[in-house]
Amino acid sequence: MSTAILAQRPVTRQQAMFFGLIGAGLLLLGVVSGAVIKAQGWLPFGGNENKVPIYVAADQRTSQALTLNTGFSAVAKAVTPAVVTVETQARTRPMPQMPFFGDPFDFFRRGFPGLPDDNDQQPRRRTPRQAPEGRGRLQPSGIGSGVIVSPDGYILTNNHVVEGADKVEVVLNDSRRFTARVVGTDAPSDIAVLKIGQTSLPTIPLGDSNAVEVGDVVLAIGNPLGVGQTVTMGIISAKGRSTRAGSGSYEDFLQTDAAINRGNSGGALVNLKGELIGIPSQILSQTGGNIGIGFAIPTAMARNVMDQLIRSGKVTRGKLGITISALAPEIAEQFGYKGTKGALVQDVEAGQPAERAGVRPGDIITEFQGQRIEDDVQLRNLVAQTAPGTTVRFKIFRDGAERELTATLGELEVKTASSRGGSSPGEPGSALVGVQVENLTAETARRLNLPVTARGVVITDIDSDSPAADAGLQRGDLIVEVNRQPVTSVSEFNTALQRAGKKSVLLRVRRADGARFVVIEPRE
Repeated sequence: MSTAILAQRPVTRQQAMFFGLIGAGLLLLGVVSGAVIKAQGWLPFGGNENKVPIYVAADQRTSQALTLNTGFSAVAKAVTPAVVTVETQARTRPMPQMPFFGDPFDFFRRGFPGLPDDNDQQPRRRTPRQAPEGRGRLQPSGIGSGVIVSPDGYILTNNHVVEGADKVEVVLNDSRRFTARVVGTDAPSDIAVLKIGQTSLPTIPLGDSNAVEVGDVVLAIGNPLGVGQTVTMGIISAKGRSTRAGSGSYEDFLQTDAAINRGNSGGALVNLKGELIGIPSQILSQTGGNIGIGFAIPTAMARNVMDQLIRSGKVTRGKLGITISALAPEIAEQFGYKGTKGALVQDVEAGQPAERAGVRPGDIITEFQGQRIEDDVQLRNLVAQTAPGTTVRFKIFRDGAERELTATLGELEVKTASSRGGSSPGEPGSALVGVQVENLTAETARRLNLPVTARGVVITDIDSDSPAADAGLQRGDLIVEVNRQPVTSVSEFNTALQRAGKKSVLLRVRRADGARFVVIEPRE
């Protein structure tokens, strides 16, 4: 009612001017605000009027994140076609009779007569793929990854991926499968080169691993645990790492927190330029799974080994003829040396280049070919990567002063090992003298009633008069750890024993009824 009364009253001239000024002010404010909003890009002026307004200024961070995400996916798309799955097969061999194990399926066959019997005498059809009598059948023995590094089919992978294999197959990203030829392997660096008969293949260019910095973002590509090609992301956590897995290995690892698991071995570690900077090789884990500490062989080392394997099928390394170790602070103090950077000469081999150059036990090597030495691992790698016959210059610290020496490198002798992966009955000087082991195959795992995921080495023979027998070890036991370190092959087992020396050895042993720890005490 009040509204109707107000509407019937005439509007005065003063009121009209007042409301007109207010309206003009509001119109001006609207025009200015609209111009500012359009300039800032806050609303989609000039576009579809029904479009939802976007506050672009606040979304600049989102835009940057989307750009970064696109960068990661672009790298992944570029490199994944060149990462392959490597599948290996090995021929089964007759196992020794195992008195405490026998055939684990016997109990079930007695309860379920319909279960097939390996000893069934009824004739069976012999298929063309069956191996001749006595040679054994091919059985899956392992899975890993590889990287195509040349369009004509050269593939870089780990030695431990193909070690002991009788047949190697490569599965490309597009599911094509090819039988691969092993061009060459090098156990000390854990590098192997394969070849398939194809051309125009996708590749990953080799980058400069020496230019990598701690904190750089990297992608790891491989086939972890056999689930299929997987891409993970992380950073370079450290450089120049050594796990000291054995005295015969050469290590200069890139450490990364990108998720790496079993099966990633031999795959690709790439930078954001899509360049190969490392080959994943090891993980540090108490469970066998990823805990964010993975190690990759840098391409600087892998390239050198690969080129030699392709060129001659073997790797030659330089030799000075010295035994070296890291420099402990208390030792450095005794020699009057400041700091711990360098390599301490423990012994000098008679008649070798170092002795002829004048090196003595107690010398501290501080520089090699113009490069300052951080520790013994670095020096060992530098010498090994230098071709035999090369004249090298290096500096030593002795009697309070540095001096420069010159030597012509010799050639490091290559110790050959069985390609099948069997071990001799024990390692001299170890607590496990009298034990013979072999790599675990799928057939052996089935006979021992072990899970398909089991990894380790199987005891195939044991001396009844040995410390191992005293501790209760038996034929058929699966050794999965030596001194809390996982072992998945005979070479890793032997390396672990060499590290243990004459000290007691802690084993983790798996049987059909479970796993247990066993301590082997050496005899006097």
